Amino acid sequence: MSVDGEAVRLRGEADEPGWEVDPDDDWGVAVVATVGRQLKLRREAAGLRAADFGTAVGYGEDLVYKIESGRRIPRPEYLDKADEVLGAGGLLSAMKEDVKRVRYPKKVRDLAKMEAKAVELQLYDPLNVHGLLQTPEYAGALFRMRRPAYAEEEVERGVAARVARKAIFDRDPAPELSFLLDEWTLRRRLGGATVVRRQLEHLLTVAQLRNVEIQVMPMDREEHAGVDGGIEVLKFEDGTAVGRSPGVTNGRPVTEPRLLRILELRYGIIRAQALTPRESAAFIEQLLGEA
Repeated sequence: MSVDGEAVRLRGEADEPGWEVDPDDDWGVAVVATVGRQLKLRREAAGLRAADFGTAVGYGEDLVYKIESGRRIPRPEYLDKADEVLGAGGLLSAMKEDVKRVRYPKKVRDLAKMEAKAVELQLYDPLNVHGLLQTPEYAGALFRMRRPAYAEEEVERGVAARVARKAIFDRDPAPELSFLLDEWTLRRRLGGATVVRRQLEHLLTVAQLRNVEIQVMPMDREEHAGVDGGIEVLKFEDGTAVGRSPGVTNGRPVTEPRLLRILELRYGIIRAQALTPRESAAFIEQLLGEA
């Protein structure tokens, strides 16, 4: 690669979308600022100028300054290379875990925190397979369909955040999870036949978990209590709950008993109108045979 080509590559890495710090994310800002300060202190202690350090780790000087000033989120490989060049003995590489969490949007982190505490979740998404059930390939296909189009870095960030939320399935004790899916979301060939087959197979695998119920709402039903949009209700051990729905709460989280009662009422009616979990599994197997 020519010198000009190398400069273009390095400038591009410095300007990639998806690695900016959200100024409204106080915790994220603090983490990235702390990491940047540590990187700068160790670089200066090693007697390296920013330009020389950038050359050593394979990144542009502009990106080095942005990371050290807390304006950019460093890539995991950046921290690994910095650790090696500065002889940090793994201390810089160890920061990857905190930095990884910062990369997830604040609203995703907040949602994941609530999901991690919930003992029961009732989830209905009328548009797509619910995020907690999505395979990485299916999630990636959805993100790539957004318009205006996302940069590939933003797609990767979104997929990583969605996959990270799946830690809920590994919790012990496990929460009770109820999912409602519309038939038409399973029939769409989003992402292509291979992506759809793997997604359907994943649904059947998850449905076998003792704490998970997946139900499908057939398209031939003449009544559907979910016409006002998706529903999410999370219940906690202390008896409190939080819910949201575009049709009831304009998408904002609510804890008012009156609104939660409406959400649970609608969710319960949809469950009654849908196929049973066993019927739903058989239906998904049928769709898999047609895929």
